[in-house]
Amino acid sequence: MKIKSKDFRVIKEKEVELDKWPTQVKSIYKSKKKYKKLLKKNIKKLSSQQQLLYASNSYSVLLIFQAMDAAGKDSAIRHVMSGINPQGCQVFSFKHPSIEELQHDFLWRTTQSLPERGRIGIFNRSYYEEVLIVRVHPEIMEGENIPESLLNKKTIWKERYESIEEMEKHLHRNGTRIIKFFLHLSPKEQCNRFLKRIDNPKKNWKLTNSDIQERKFWKDYMKAYEDCLSATSTEKSPWYVIPADDKKNTRLIISKIILDTFKSLQLTYPVASEEHRQELQDIRKQLIKENL
Repeated sequence: MKIKSKDFRVIKEKEVELDKWPTQVKSIYKSKKKYKKLLKKNIKKLSSQQQLLYASNSYSVLLIFQAMDAAGKDSAIRHVMSGINPQGCQVFSFKHPSIEELQHDFLWRTTQSLPERGRIGIFNRSYYEEVLIVRVHPEIMEGENIPESLLNKKTIWKERYESIEEMEKHLHRNGTRIIKFFLHLSPKEQCNRFLKRIDNPKKNWKLTNSDIQERKFWKDYMKAYEDCLSATSTEKSPWYVIPADDKKNTRLIISKIILDTFKSLQLTYPVASEEHRQELQDIRKQLIKENL
């Protein structure tokens, strides 16, 4: 199977119905050996693109990962980005906001972690939690101390979508390219992965009763994701719905989408000015003289 990024892209303003998006597609790899070869090839290309990004120092890239528990966000980030130079990449995991973060607007805590020019930033969960888990559990919003006069239940989510879209437009205009991944996992596969966490003592810590309780809200989460993806996938900052029942497929698809985005930037190494080239020749002469 050949990977086409557009097959997984959410079209702007098109209503998303997740039950029509697959959680599994035909295997991209024929064997585990073939999978490793394909991923290694993409990782090598990503490493080269990162070097170009760092050297050109003009664009930055932000990767956002959202999903239900056990969808494979952590492992996708770990495997796909394994060839990236840590100096040019940062990963941030956003969980429950701190007391300080709750004293600011809902975009504040992630804004501080946006990537600088020449760098890749990865958000393992993000500001989108504010229109996902907070929508499913609106009581969370009580801790945000927003004036009641500003909390209109009929418009609050639309307003937050607008805030997010405006921020992403601003970032795009200033050179940040945003790629957003929703890892689409089936409830059956989540159950299987939870059972594996129980059976593997080294993974027991990954599962708690609260994770099981959240399964009861599956339909609510899917509705929240559908509305979010429909409202916030744009031409400049698109969402991609990635089938997540097969982790190997997931990683190959994600790596291809990131590569395609990098290629669209047409990055090149900086060209030295005439003055700089002359300076380099002077340095060459000095080094040769010292080495005699």
